[in-house]
Amino acid sequence: MTSPKHVLIVGGGHNGLVCAAYLAKGGHKVTVLEAADQVGGAAVTSELGEGFAVPACAHLLYQLDPKLMRDLQLEKHGLALAAADLDTVVLSQSARPLKIAGSVVVGGDVTDADKAALPEFDRQMSEFAQVLWGFLAKKPPRLANSSWSDKLTLLEWGLSVRRMGRDSMREFLRVVGMNMYDMLEERFESNLLKGAKALDAVLGTHLGPRSPNSVLTYLYRHAVRSGGRHGAVGVPKGGMGSVGTALAKSAESFGASIRTGALVRRILLTDAGVSGVELDGGEVIPAEIVVSNADPKTTFLELVGAANLEVEFVRRIDNIRMRGNAAKLNLTLDGLPSFQGLERHDLAGRLLIAPSVPYVERAFDHAKYGEYSEAPAMEIVLPSMHDATLAPSGKHVLSAIVQYAPYRLKEGWDEGRAPFTTRVIDTLANFAPDIEDRIVATQMLTPADIEREFRITGGHWHHGELALDQFLMLRPVPGAAQYAAPVNRLYLCGAGSHPGGGIMGVAGRLAAAEVLAGRT
Repeated sequence: MTSPKHVLIVGGGHNGLVCAAYLAKGGHKVTVLEAADQVGGAAVTSELGEGFAVPACAHLLYQLDPKLMRDLQLEKHGLALAAADLDTVVLSQSARPLKIAGSVVVGGDVTDADKAALPEFDRQMSEFAQVLWGFLAKKPPRLANSSWSDKLTLLEWGLSVRRMGRDSMREFLRVVGMNMYDMLEERFESNLLKGAKALDAVLGTHLGPRSPNSVLTYLYRHAVRSGGRHGAVGVPKGGMGSVGTALAKSAESFGASIRTGALVRRILLTDAGVSGVELDGGEVIPAEIVVSNADPKTTFLELVGAANLEVEFVRRIDNIRMRGNAAKLNLTLDGLPSFQGLERHDLAGRLLIAPSVPYVERAFDHAKYGEYSEAPAMEIVLPSMHDATLAPSGKHVLSAIVQYAPYRLKEGWDEGRAPFTTRVIDTLANFAPDIEDRIVATQMLTPADIEREFRITGGHWHHGELALDQFLMLRPVPGAAQYAAPVNRLYLCGAGSHPGGGIMGVAGRLAAAEVLAGRT
C-alpha cells in the first residue's frame, strides 16, 4: 500500500461497508457517508407497525462471499443465521405443492424421470456455477492494452474452463448464453419443477424464461457456495439488517468511522482529481480518495456531473440498462395463513408462485408493454417462522419479491400502486384463502419506491441489468470496469461494478484492493 490517505465512502450499503472495512484494515483513514439513518442500503430491517420488523427490500441471504466473512470476522461481530439452506415449496392450485430439499423432490406433478434427472442437473449447474464464481471473485481484466496481471487472469479463466473436461466445457459454453426455457425443456417434464428453476433464473431481472442470458442469471444466483451447496439461502437472525450491522461493526473495529444522515450532494474535483465531497447541507469534507457505492448513473451523472466527463463516456453511462422490474411486498399478519396443501412446518421454507414456465413467461409479457403482471410470479418467505423477535407472540411477517412490476408503468405508480397491490394479494389468496383476513398492515415497494427509498436509479437492485453486454470487463462500462473511474482518485465499489448485485460484497472487496494497490 502507498502512504495512508483519507478515504470517503459514498453510501453505507453492504458493498460500501465491505470496502470501508478492508481499507481501514489496510491502514487508510476511512469515513463512510450514508444518507439514511441506518446503514445497509437495501438490506435493512424496518418497522411496520408496533412490534413487527420486516426485511425492507432484500429478504434472503445467499450470495455473501465466504472470504470476506472470514476476513472481516462477521460472525464475531454478530452475524448469525436463524435458518440456513431453506427448502423450496412450489405452490399449486391444480396439484399437490412440490417440495424441493436440495436435489430431492416430493409431491406435485414430478415424475420418476424428473426425480432421477434433478441430482445430475444440480450437480452440473453447481459445476458451472463454481467456474463462474472463479470469474466473479476476481477483478476483470482489460482486453486492450492489458497488463501482465490482466493476461494472467485471462489465462486462469481459460484454464478453469479447460479443466472441466471436454464434454463439460462444451456444455458450459453451449448453455451459458441460452434461455432457461430451452434448457429446462431439454431436461424435465414437471411443470412445477421447471417453474421453480425458471423463477430462480429471472428474479430481480428484466428477463423472462425465454430471454437470452437467463441461464447466466441462474448460474449467477447460484455462484456462491454457502450452507454446504451452491445457491443455499438463509435467514439472518434479527432480519437482513443484521448483515449491515455486522459489517459496520467490523469496519469500525478496524478504525473506520460511519456517519448516517449524511447525504452527499456532489463529489468535488480539481484539475488533479477528486478533492472531497459536499454534503446536502453545504458541509465540505476534504479527502484524497473517494469511493462511490452509489449506482453508476448517480455517481457520474449527478455527483460528478456530466459536464466534467468525456461525451462518449457519458453516453455509455446513460445507456446502462437499469430499470427495475421487481416489487417488494411486506405484510404483517395476526397469525399464520393457511396455504393449500401445506403443513405448518412447510411455511418455514421458501414458497414460490411459479406453477410453470409459461406462467412466468406470461407474467413477463405484461412488463414488455409497461404493465404490471395480472398473475405475478413470487418468492415468498415468512422470516418470523425462524426468528420470533420479528413479530409479537403468535403473529408473523410475510415478505415477497413480486415479478413483474416495470419501473415505467404506463399509468404511473401513483395511480397503479393500489390496484397492483390488490392484484398481488388476490394472487396470494389463490393459494392462501385466509390471507386477507390475517393482514394487519401492508407495505408495497414498487421500483419507483425502491429508487426513492434506497437511492437506486431505476429501482434496480443490481444497479444495472445482468447481461452479457453488461458483465465482467464490460460492467458498468469500458473505462470504469476495473473500479477506477476516469477521474483521478475516484473509484466505484457498488453493485453496478463487477460482479454485480445481491448481498455478495465482492465489488466492495475488489474495489478496496484496487485502492490499497495505489492505483490512482
